[in-house]
Amino acid sequence: MKLNSLRTTFLAAALSCAILPSAASAGIFDDDEARKAILDLRAKVDAVNARLDAKLESKADKSTALELANENELLRSEIAKLRGQIEVLSNDLANTQKRQQDFYVDLDNRVRKVEPKRMTVDGQEATVDVSEQRSYDAAMALFKAGDYKAATPAFSSFLMNNPQSAFAGSAQYWLGFSYFAQRDFRNTILNMQQVVKNYPDHPKAPDALLNIASCHIELKEKAAAKKVLESVLAKYPDTEAAQAAKNRLAALK
Repeated sequence: MKLNSLRTTFLAAALSCAILPSAASAGIFDDDEARKAILDLRAKVDAVNARLDAKLESKADKSTALELANENELLRSEIAKLRGQIEVLSNDLANTQKRQQDFYVDLDNRVRKVEPKRMTVDGQEATVDVSEQRSYDAAMALFKAGDYKAATPAFSSFLMNNPQSAFAGSAQYWLGFSYFAQRDFRNTILNMQQVVKNYPDHPKAPDALLNIASCHIELKEKAAAKKVLESVLAKYPDTEAAQAAKNRLAALK
């Protein structure tokens, strides 16, 4: 084996091994510890290459070709080992980054589920807490299912725990209606009066007055019913409730 060709073979092998770590570690230098470890391994490869150059320069006669060939194999083995370490480290780093990314995505999704949301409630923009909406939705689900006995305490509990909620006006109205569905007219009147008093601009306020009038009619309190119907006309003249109040007043005469 010619000394020059042997040297060329050694250098080609060393150069290819020196390039590989750089490619294997591309795009993962955002992790400081992994970057340092990979740079250390690359330094070891450079050191092996330097040793190879030194040996080639010091062995000038053909009698040393076999010795150089043996040492070349040892150097190749050491470089291959370093390359393997870099591959393992790169793979571990990629897996760690993937786990971290999955963790942050999951954390972000969890935070989004519990943080307050901006939404439109009864025509008004409001910030609604997740637990607040769940409580209101649970009460409404009972009401829609026709379980008025269970809906009554559910709405009462919601109002007690969330007095400033954007859903408070609606909860007060549906609480009154839950009593009405159970033909508890006195409690219906009390709760519908709270709607009119505390939420006079609520979309359900005119209907609350109509329900109060209906309760007075059921209780044979005709004069009280007429008074309430007239207040619908006075307070909410341009609503569908006002037209309904006119019709009921005509029927009461």
